[in-house]
Amino acid sequence: MAYRVLIAQFMHETNTFSKLHTTLEDYRKRWLIEGEAMVPRFTGTRNEVGGYIDGVKKYGWEPVWAGAANATPSGKLTKECWETIRDMIVDAAKKAGKLDAVCLSLHGAAVTETEDDAEGALLEALRGIVGPDIPMVATLDLHANATTKMARHANALVSYRTYPHIDGYERAAQAAALVQEALEGRKKPRCLLVQPAMLEGADHGRTTQPGLMRDLLAKADAFEKEPGINVVSVQAGFTWADIPYTGPSVAVSHEPAAEARAKAVAAAMLDEIWKRRDESSSDYRPISDAITAARAGVGKKGPLVVADGTDNPGGGGYNDTTRVLQALIDANVENVAFGTIMDPGTVQQAIKAGVGAEIDVVLGGHTDPSMGGPVKARAIVKMLSDGEFKNDGPMNAGVETSMGPTAVLRIGGIDVVTISNRIQTIDLQVFLSQGIDPRTKSVLVVKSVQHFRAAYAPIAREVILVDSGGICSPDISRLNFTKLRRPIWPFDGINDPYAGQRA
Repeated sequence: MAYRVLIAQFMHETNTFSKLHTTLEDYRKRWLIEGEAMVPRFTGTRNEVGGYIDGVKKYGWEPVWAGAANATPSGKLTKECWETIRDMIVDAAKKAGKLDAVCLSLHGAAVTETEDDAEGALLEALRGIVGPDIPMVATLDLHANATTKMARHANALVSYRTYPHIDGYERAAQAAALVQEALEGRKKPRCLLVQPAMLEGADHGRTTQPGLMRDLLAKADAFEKEPGINVVSVQAGFTWADIPYTGPSVAVSHEPAAEARAKAVAAAMLDEIWKRRDESSSDYRPISDAITAARAGVGKKGPLVVADGTDNPGGGGYNDTTRVLQALIDANVENVAFGTIMDPGTVQQAIKAGVGAEIDVVLGGHTDPSMGGPVKARAIVKMLSDGEFKNDGPMNAGVETSMGPTAVLRIGGIDVVTISNRIQTIDLQVFLSQGIDPRTKSVLVVKSVQHFRAAYAPIAREVILVDSGGICSPDISRLNFTKLRRPIWPFDGINDPYAGQRA
C-alpha cells in the first residue's frame, strides 16, 4: 500500500519594519493555490514544490495536496491572511484521515499580527493532528529565523545552501528522501536547533564567493557523512524582523543514538559562526559611485548592473524608491533599463494614454517619500503588457511570475519597467518579457540585493551594489528593536555566543 503524504507550502519573509501589511490579495498576486491545483502549476519547475512533486512520483506516494501560498516579502501578515492559509493546510490534514508523513515548504521568517513564530505555530498544529510518530520535514529559506519550536515539531529542517537560492528543488528532494527512509523504518530522525546570541552572522548567507558561508557548508557536508547525522542546516537569519528569534541558527537532524554527537556538531558550527562574526563580503556603495561607473563605461561591452539593494522587494523593500532613478536622470545617463518601479497609478495612466503617447508622470516614491520622492518627468509610453512571464532561471526556473499590468516608460535615455505588483528582479524575463534585451544596455538597474546575481552576473561587465537609503538598509542602527532577545551581538558587549542562555 502506498504511503499517504501531505504536501503543502507556506512562504513569507516578513519585514516587521515595513508599513505594508501582508494580505490575502498579496498572496494572490504571487500564488495562493488550494489543493491539487498546485500540481499543474509547479510540475517541472525547479522550486521546492516541483521537487516534492517529483518525490511523489519517485517513491510512489499517495499525495494529499493541501495547497501552496507564497507572497512577496513585506510587513506582518494580517490575522485573516494568516488564519486562512494556516487553516487551508491544517484542515487538509484533518480531512485526510490517516497520514504517514508530512512534507512542507516553509520560509522560516513569517511573522503575523498574532504570531511571532508562524511556522512554529503551523508545525505545532500539524503535529497535534498527525501525532508524535509521523515523520514531518520542512524545507526552509537560508534566511529563516528558525526556532526551537520548529525543531521540536519537525524531524528535519532542510535549508537552502545557495544564495541566490537556486537549490530549492534539491532541498525538497533531500527532504523527501529522508522521509522515505523514515517511512521504511531505516531512520528515526529527530531535530535540534541552536541559536547564538547574535543578530547577524554567517555573512548573511552569501555563497557567490569563497568565504564564511561556503566554509560552513563544507563543514556541514562533512558532518552529514557521519553515521547518525542526517541533515546539518545553517540559517543565516533575516535581520529586519523585530521578534525574539531573529538571527543565525544551526539545525541538526539526527538519529536517536547520535543525539550527543548532534549537539557537538551544532556547537562546532555555532562556534565557527561566532568566531568569524565580523566577516562580511557585503560591499554597499553610494549612488555616486554607480553614476561614475556608468559614465566611464560608455561604449564598453556588457551592461553595468546596479543593484538597489536597500529597496529590495525580496527583503520587504517598497519597490518604489527613486533616488537611483533620479540620479541617472540628473546625470543624463543613456541606454539604461530600470527594473523596476512599482506604481499602479502611473501604469493606469499609461494604459489610458496608449503606446506612443507622451505623458507627464509623477513616478514612484509614494510609499515613503523620505526614501526618495516621486520623479516628475515627461515620459513616452514604449510598451504595455499584462506583466506575466515564466522565469528562465537559474532561480525558480519555470515558475510563473506576475508583475501585474505593466508599462515601459522612456524617460530621457532610460526605459523604466513600471509595474503594479511588487517583485524582486531575479530573472532576465523582467526585461525580455517587456521587449528589452538587457544584454544590449549600457546600464541595468535591478531592485535586488543578491538573488539577481544568478541571472545577471553572467552578462554584466561590472556589478555595483548601492545603498539608496531604503527600508532594507544594512545599517542596523536605524532599526528600533523592542522584542529582540538580549544580550545580543553586536548591540551588547558580550564575549560568549551563549550569552543569556546558560543556567
